Amino acid sequence: MAYLLDSDVFIRAKNDHYGFDFCPAFWDWLEVANAAGTVHSVEAVYNELAGSDDDLAQWVKDHRSFFLPLTADEIPSVAAVNRWANDSPDYAAAAKSEFASAADSFLIGHAVAGGHTVVTHEVISDGRRRIKIPNAAIANGVRHMNPFQMLRAEGARFVLATPLPGALG
Repeated sequence: MAYLLDSDVFIRAKNDHYGFDFCPAFWDWLEVANAAGTVHSVEAVYNELAGSDDDLAQWVKDHRSFFLPLTADEIPSVAAVNRWANDSPDYAAAAKSEFASAADSFLIGHAVAGGHTVVTHEVISDGRRRIKIPNAAIANGVRHMNPFQMLRAEGARFVLATPLPGALG
């Protein structure tokens, strides 16, 4: 079992909580956890993130092996997840189409196939206009959590080993 990160985990980390400029420890932790086989994402997330021209796109490109490719083992699960979405009376046609074309169905499909936990900032919704990852995860028997729950579960700690010279007086 591993954690599979949604695009929004990377985007919000870069923009909000763990910017490359002030919290490189988060990104280092991702590398260490990935090397240990604990944290990954999927190729479809890579494709969503690598097309920009910013620090995150460069990090993604520099860590290509972090993103699992779609293999024959996952294809039936991705197809089953898309069938679930397509057959669901709870969502509008546009929501079903968006879900199938975005990384979300691949993320859930990988999780189904490998018994993984999906990590996202998204929350359960009763809206018809978008299929949220937690809704799809629950419907397909996949565990989900937010990044802070994952970091706590894994005992991640981002602490200064020694005070910085001149810091805080």
